[in-house]
Amino acid sequence: MTDVLASEWLKLRSVRSTWYILGLVALAVPLVAFLTLQGVNGWDGLPPGRRARFQAPPMEQALLPLVQLCMGVLAVLAITSEYATGMIRTSLAAVPRRRRVLGGKAVITAGISLLGGLLFLFGAFAVSRAIVGDRPMSPGYMTPPQAEVPMLLASGLSVAVVALVGLGLGAATRSAAGAIVALSGLLFVLPVLAGLLPGPWSGRAGSVLPANLAGQLVDHPSAVGDLPPLGALGVLVAYAVAALGAGTAVLARRDA
Repeated sequence: MTDVLASEWLKLRSVRSTWYILGLVALAVPLVAFLTLQGVNGWDGLPPGRRARFQAPPMEQALLPLVQLCMGVLAVLAITSEYATGMIRTSLAAVPRRRRVLGGKAVITAGISLLGGLLFLFGAFAVSRAIVGDRPMSPGYMTPPQAEVPMLLASGLSVAVVALVGLGLGAATRSAAGAIVALSGLLFVLPVLAGLLPGPWSGRAGSVLPANLAGQLVDHPSAVGDLPPLGALGVLVAYAVAALGAGTAVLARRDA
């Protein structure tokens, strides 16, 4: 398995798309700084009464779905690019056990996504808190920094899970466009549709969406949904297992 992991890591870092995507994630931190600065300038110009009603969500959480999508796309391309170029035949000739090939890709893409997600989250958190300073901007900047560490770690885990979902969708569809559209629907379309449902179905549907699971996983005060931490963890695992299971089934049964 070590050789498979080394091979998958070599393949992933040797393509330009990997570095382009990681570059986009890195650029999200200056974007957080810009947006936070705009919010601070607006808050400074408000009278006290308006400041009390000012809503300032934490910017690292506001941009988290975009980072999840970036890492999901990276994982999609890790498998679909091999189908597009025909290199999947070489990979399977070198490692005939197809589940091992997908398992190696899963470990590498999840590891890179987890690291990239955490670097973005902690970097964006540090930058935005430094810009806000001691301003009591509710609700995203009122808690002590150390109290937000569990939420940041859980959000990083959600990035890795979304990457695994992307890998599974890519293996199942063998189409980069199809997998990316499905992933985008999961991250951006379903939350909108869930919000249109009548209560209490809106809350129930929203509680199982990837964007809301991190907060429930650590029982954060801003969490959307009422799942217990173990329930949120179970849903996260279910996303990864379902997507990778579908991808494994297609990879094992269909010709390369």
